[in-house]
Amino acid sequence: MKTLDVIKTTQKVIRIGSSGGVTIPAKEMKRHGIGFGDEVEITVRPTRQTTVEDAQIIEAAKEILKNYHQDFENLAKR
Repeated sequence: MKTLDVIKTTQKVIRIGSSGGVTIPAKEMKRHGIGFGDEVEITVRPTRQTTVEDAQIIEAAKEILKNYHQDFENLAKR
């Protein structure tokens, strides 16, 4: 398997019998050299929940926007 960037996508859980599953988009499988039957590592995190790290990133972004609001406005006018 090729070592490339992580596939980062949001997928809906589908019913597979009494279990659930998600799909990997075909273009991502091709880009990463993933074939049917290959083993992959996944991380599962519901999108409706944010982690402590996510909350810290959001707070940092808010602070940057607050501190540089005028600069961003000026850039947007260009």
